[in-house]
Amino acid sequence: MADQGAPSTAELNGRPVTPAELRALALTGYGHFTTMLVEDGRVRGLPLHLERLARDCRTVFEAELDQARVRELARRVVPAEGAVVVRVTVFDPALDIGTIGRPAEPQLLVTARPAGGPAPLPPLRVRSVRYRRELPAVKSVGLFGSLWHRREAQRAGFDDVLFVDGERGISEGGTWNIGFVRDRKVVWPEAEHLAGTTMELLQGLYPCRSERVGVAEAAGFEAAFATNAASGVRAVGALDGLVFPAEHPVIGELRALYTALPGDRL
Repeated sequence: MADQGAPSTAELNGRPVTPAELRALALTGYGHFTTMLVEDGRVRGLPLHLERLARDCRTVFEAELDQARVRELARRVVPAEGAVVVRVTVFDPALDIGTIGRPAEPQLLVTARPAGGPAPLPPLRVRSVRYRRELPAVKSVGLFGSLWHRREAQRAGFDDVLFVDGERGISEGGTWNIGFVRDRKVVWPEAEHLAGTTMELLQGLYPCRSERVGVAEAAGFEAAFATNAASGVRAVGALDGLVFPAEHPVIGELRALYTALPGDRL
């Protein structure tokens, strides 16, 4: 067990990762991951994170994942107290572009970084763009398209990007889910997307429904918000030229409900 006072921030299978192993991940870019906010050793929606890792491992590598091993390795890089953001990346350093079809032996890369402060982040200003991630239901490491569109949005004065399909139906943000508020209910867009753990937890805490939401219909909602595991619930203040309130009672309630979840111990 690593020294709990000064844990490693990047380990592969419980040992320091080598540059060669990271190079394989960088150059091939084939794998999947999950990101968890760990506070005092607890994670909101831990079973959802673990189940998604196992499900994606079957899809990406046709292999089973040891969820208990994931928890064991994640514990190594988190302090007993305080908040860190932990990312678990599943990849096979032995695979490269030319040998990608070989039987895989997925490995576990666990990294940790300091978490942001507890204060709510400022509202997001997002720009819609037509884009569909490859295998939308998989949280893959292949983020080039998402990041390219995010970069273009930021260079145009926005904070992030919101993806829409060919019929201008809203699906998801670059690395987050979006929800809308109408008549004290939450509406989640009905389109291909990655079901985030924060979104799934909120679906069990607050009245909601799913329906197709087009960019043109967004003006019919009272407010909008973004969710992901690292930042929780964050207001969306603008979508293209449409302005939403920086705060709304429902968003405040969602944030409070989510924050109050005790989480599961790693």
